[in-house]
Amino acid sequence: MAECPRQPSFSQLDLRRVEVYEVWMRLRVGFETSFGKTVERPALLVRVEERGGEEGWGEVVAGEGPWYSCETYATAWHIIRDYLVGFLHGSNGDPLVFVNNASRVRGHMMAKAGVEEALWDLQSRIAGVPLWRMLGGRGGLVESGVSVGIAPNVETLLRWVSSYVEAGYRRVKLKIKPGWDVDVVKRVRREFPDVPLQVDANAAYTLSDIGVFKALDELDLLMIEQPLDYEDLVDHAVLSSKLRTPICLDESVRKPKHALDALKLESAQVINLKPGRVGGLHASLRIHDVWYCGGGRPLWVGGMLETGVGRSHLVALATLPGVSYPNDISASDRYYPEDIVEPPWALRPGGYLEAPQRPGIGVDVRLDLLEKYTRRKWEASLA
Repeated sequence: MAECPRQPSFSQLDLRRVEVYEVWMRLRVGFETSFGKTVERPALLVRVEERGGEEGWGEVVAGEGPWYSCETYATAWHIIRDYLVGFLHGSNGDPLVFVNNASRVRGHMMAKAGVEEALWDLQSRIAGVPLWRMLGGRGGLVESGVSVGIAPNVETLLRWVSSYVEAGYRRVKLKIKPGWDVDVVKRVRREFPDVPLQVDANAAYTLSDIGVFKALDELDLLMIEQPLDYEDLVDHAVLSSKLRTPICLDESVRKPKHALDALKLESAQVINLKPGRVGGLHASLRIHDVWYCGGGRPLWVGGMLETGVGRSHLVALATLPGVSYPNDISASDRYYPEDIVEPPWALRPGGYLEAPQRPGIGVDVRLDLLEKYTRRKWEASLA
C-alpha cells in the first residue's frame, strides 16, 4: 500500500464574519456537454474572516440548472445562508469540526465544499503554509490538461484542439454524446496521433451502446470517463471487464464509500476527483486514501469551470501523490477573458501549473473585479 498523507492539526480560531458573493462570469467560448451548454457561469464565492482580520476563500461550483448535479447556485445560496452558516458557530474555524457538524445536512455537497474550502484556506494562511502543504501534497508542478466541449462541427473542434495543443496542454479531453462520438474521436485521433486523448460522456450511454465503446477501445485513449448512469457502479463494472481502455468514474463517486464500493466491484481503474462533487477537501483526501493508498489506483483532479478561487483549491489537491494523470485544471485564460484573482493562473512551459509557495491558496481576490461580477451579496456575523 502507498503511504497516505497525514491529517493536519488546525488552530482554534475566533471567527468573526462570513460573506457569500453570487458572481456571474461569461466564458470565452460556450462550453457544451451531453447535458447542455454553458455561456455564462454562476458561482458562489465564500469568504470567512477571523477576528485578527485574516481571511479564507472557497467556491461553490453548482451551476445554473440541476444537470450535472441536483444542486444549483440558488439551492446552495439557500443551504449556506439558512443552515451551513449555523454550523460555523462552535467550529472554531476547524474544517473537520465543520464537516462533522454539517453532516446533519444530507447531500448539498457543493454548498458544503464552498464553506469548507474557505476554512482550509484560512487555516493554511494562519499557519503560514501553502494549502497544498497542509493537505499533504508535494507542491511543484501540476500537469495541466484541457477539456474540450462539443463543437458546432468537426472542423471547429479540430481548430480548438490544435490551439490547445499549440498552447502546450499535456492532454486533451473530448466531450461526447450519442451522435457525437466515434467518428468525431476518430477524426481527432487521425489529426493528432501522438496527443494523449480521452473522452467524457457525462453518463450519456447505457450498456446497450457497447458497440460505441468497442469502437472507442481501438483509438488508443487514456480513459473513457463516466460512460454510464451518474449513480451506477454495477454496469460500469460490466463494461470495464469488456474493454482494454480504463474506465474513469466521475459523477458516480460522491463520497468515500462509493470509491470503496467501486474498488470491490472493479467498476473502474481511475477516479476523477472533484472537491465540489464530494463535499470538500476532507472528503477528497479520504477518497484519495481509499483509491490510491488502499487500492493502489491513480486519480486526477477534474474541473467545473471554476474561477481562480476554485482553481486554486484544485491545484493544491492535484499535488497529492495519487494524482498521476494530467488534470482538468487549465489556465485562467482558457475560460475567462479576465479572472478575479491576482495573479491569474498561467500555463507554464511544458504544460504545467505551478503550486504557489505563498500561504493559503496563493492568490488574492481582486475586489474591483469581484464587485464588477457580483449580482448579490449576503453576510453574517459569527461573533
